[in-house]
Amino acid sequence: MSKPLFIWAGGKNKMLKHYKPWMPKTVDKYFEPFFGGGAMFIHVFNNYKPDEMVINDINIDIVRIYKTIKSDCNSFIKILDNLSQQYLPLDKENRKEFYYSLRHTHAYDYLKWDATEEAANLYFLMKTGFNGIFQVNINTNNRFGTPSGLLNQKDKVFDKDVVLWWNKALQNTTILSGDWKETTSLVKDIPDTFVFLDPPYRGSFTSYGQTFNDTDQTNLVEFAKKFEHTRVFLCNRDIEDNFYENILEDLLINKYPVTYTAGRRKKTEDGFEAKKATEVLIRNM
Repeated sequence: MSKPLFIWAGGKNKMLKHYKPWMPKTVDKYFEPFFGGGAMFIHVFNNYKPDEMVINDINIDIVRIYKTIKSDCNSFIKILDNLSQQYLPLDKENRKEFYYSLRHTHAYDYLKWDATEEAANLYFLMKTGFNGIFQVNINTNNRFGTPSGLLNQKDKVFDKDVVLWWNKALQNTTILSGDWKETTSLVKDIPDTFVFLDPPYRGSFTSYGQTFNDTDQTNLVEFAKKFEHTRVFLCNRDIEDNFYENILEDLLINKYPVTYTAGRRKKTEDGFEAKKATEVLIRNM
C-alpha cells in the first residue's frame, strides 16, 4: 500500500491533483531535497519508475526511519510488533503512561538503542502521538516532544503493508541527510529529470535546523532558473506580499486555495476551525 509513513506538516497529498497538468511525461531521474512525508515521491515512483531517485531531509531522525526501513525492515517491524503487543491491551490511562515513558526514554536514554531500535521507537511514538506529527520540544531534550494522541487504536498501531511498500520503493533510492544544496548540486540539466522543492513555508515557524529565510527562498528560485531541460517544481505558501512575483522573471506561477487541518487550525471562541490559505507552485516549464 503506497501512502506516506506519517503525517507531515505541509505534506502535498492534497496538492497532487493540482500539479497533474504540469507533470512531466517521463521521469528517469528524480530529486527531492526537502523530503518530509514523501507524497510526491510516491506519485513519481508509482507512475514513472525512475532509474535514479535521490531524497534528502535535514531531519536526521526522519531520515533514520527511512534508512532503517530500507536496510533493516524485518527488525524494524519486529520491534514495532513488540511495542504494539505491550500497548494495545492497555486502557487509555495506561496507554498514556506507556507513551510518555517511551517518549522520555527517546529523549534522555536513547543511547542504549542501536539505530534500528531508535528509528522503530520514534515511529511508534509518531503513530500514537497527537495527530501523528513530529515536533521537538525543549522540555524533551530538543528531541521528539509531541504530546500523546487520542490513544484509541483498536487492533493495530501501524500498517505493516505501508512499511513493506516503502522498503521496496527505497531499495534503489539514495537517501541523504544534509543541506538541500548538497542534493541540488547533483542535478544535471538533462531531459526527463525532475526536481521537486518543498521547503519550509514562508511565514512559518518550521525549523530547518537553522533559520530558513527569504534569502534561502530566493536561492531556490535562482536554482530553478538554471535549467532548460530539467523540470523544477518549487512549492510554498502565498503570504500576499508579491515576494515570488518580484523575482520570478521567466518562471511560471500557479496559486491554489487550500484548507489546512492537522497542525494548522485557527483558534476561535467556539474551539478550532480549519485554516484557509493559498498554496503556490512555481515551475520552469
